[in-house]
Amino acid sequence: MTVLLVDAANVVGSRPDGWWRDRAGATNRLLLRLAALPGQPLEEGTVEEVVAVVEGAARDVPEPDGVSLVRAPGSGDDALAATAADLAAAGRRVLVVTADRGLRARLPEGTAVVGPGRLLDVLDRMADNGSG
Repeated sequence: MTVLLVDAANVVGSRPDGWWRDRAGATNRLLLRLAALPGQPLEEGTVEEVVAVVEGAARDVPEPDGVSLVRAPGSGDDALAATAADLAAAGRRVLVVTADRGLRARLPEGTAVVGPGRLLDVLDRMADNGSG
């Protein structure tokens, strides 16, 4: 079982769909889509838990059922790296979703990482199948 740890700002920013006009709204829409992932199989393992790091203008979005939020008081990258380290230290299998190379370099050794496109493809397929 895998904890999916999502860099929400990075995923939201990966598609030029007007997110910059309403960062909090775009983040909220992503979180609602992520809420369908617990229990879903991915190539990297079945998603047991979804944790999303939110920051800045999106820090106060509501936490939907099925997603735990880490509300970064400052840098989202700092909060994500610390959360990944805590999960790894607890023996949890972590899959991080980010395209941020600098952040990837700060993750615990052996942490699996996929880019936002991979996650969005999974979410799009789920929506097309009526399950997300």
